[in-house]
Amino acid sequence: MERERLGSRLGFIFMSASCAIGLGNVWRFPHLAGSYGGGFFLLIFIACLLLLSLPILAVEFAVGRASQRSIARSFHQLQPQGTKWSLMGYVGMAGNYILMMFYTTISGWMINYFFRLARGDFSGATPDQVGQTFGSMLASPFQNVGWMVVMVVAGFLVCALGLRNSVERVTKIMMSGLLVILLVLTVNGLTLSGAREGLAFLFVPRLDILNEYSLFKIISEAMGQAFFTVSVGMGSMAIFGSYIGKDRRLLGESINVGLLDMTVSLLSGIVVFTAVFTFAPGSVAAGPGLVFVTLPNVFAAMPLGRFWGALFFLFITFAAFTTVIAVFENLISCFTDITGWSRKKAALANIPIVIAGSLPVALGFNVLSGVQPMGEGSGFLDLYDFALSNNILPLGALVYVLFCMTKLGWGYQNFMTEVNEGKGLRFPSNLKWYFTFIIPAVILFVLTMSYIDKFAG
Repeated sequence: MERERLGSRLGFIFMSASCAIGLGNVWRFPHLAGSYGGGFFLLIFIACLLLLSLPILAVEFAVGRASQRSIARSFHQLQPQGTKWSLMGYVGMAGNYILMMFYTTISGWMINYFFRLARGDFSGATPDQVGQTFGSMLASPFQNVGWMVVMVVAGFLVCALGLRNSVERVTKIMMSGLLVILLVLTVNGLTLSGAREGLAFLFVPRLDILNEYSLFKIISEAMGQAFFTVSVGMGSMAIFGSYIGKDRRLLGESINVGLLDMTVSLLSGIVVFTAVFTFAPGSVAAGPGLVFVTLPNVFAAMPLGRFWGALFFLFITFAAFTTVIAVFENLISCFTDITGWSRKKAALANIPIVIAGSLPVALGFNVLSGVQPMGEGSGFLDLYDFALSNNILPLGALVYVLFCMTKLGWGYQNFMTEVNEGKGLRFPSNLKWYFTFIIPAVILFVLTMSYIDKFAG
């Protein structure tokens, strides 16, 4: 079966960016930055993004383009005979499923809140009433499961209708809309009275955060975010490498995607923290509830808050849905590579799989709230996020790097030939030592310290 192709380079950049840009930028990044010191967290996050995530992104693109397969079969295609690198295909597929099994529930919250803000549900509401709304939503199996199912069905429907005619077209429209809305929200944030304090919190590192958290805890969270936001380590980006030709070198394409992703994170932080420091400065470290409790309170107190709140959650919904489409595209490609099924049949088969796997998270805040898989106060969302962000993504990134660097894998020369095929920025030829020793050592060290901090601290 001939491999499908994206219609343009812009389509490739937007599709890759849509997989990277999502809740990691507009929900996860602000609450992590708020919890772990703002500028200090940002500094480590950017370092991890530039020194780890972007080079590994080029590796994923190269494996995808050389193999012309999804994560399910790319290692089978390139591995030396008798080796077992292909086992990574199953780990990568599991990572994509786990991501969607909690991502779709949180995405459903975003749609829910968009309609609530658009209806004016929070206009005139007290802070307690806003908090109760979020609590009642979590406590409702109908709302959690219902919106999750809407997100799953809509995402697979877009993918079932074709790569160029549906996935690429919808992604271009939604990514363009997302960026326009984000710029409007950023300009508005910079006009608020707390803009100076919000910008200082986000961009000026303060070392006193080390009195609250260990350095390794912050580095671990920042590295996890750098991998999560660019989606490296589970093959979800490699699929887009398989959809493009060999006219452009892959380092430049990786930098384009990474810088676009980082820009969205920074602008999202500006939008959130300028608003928070204007109307609720004491809530900056509210954690995951920052977007769902603190910001609705902010919008309730803000002039034209109903409009700005609805626009903000429309922006987040676009970000979430484009990521869902991109990862679903990867899952469908995995199915077609393994089974030879048509795109539509693979999409139809995946709908019940993803819904069933998502139910523990959707019901973990209500019907299954008594199940605490990672200790007191935890839920299935914590379990899924830990399995992905702290295990599959960094370990998968490690496998990708070693596969492309060692003679037991695909090999450095094969990687260099592929990554430098075409026009554009050339991948430096003298970085093998960095990929072979430094990146694996950093990943393993931070992983070890994060486990010690989590389970022995």
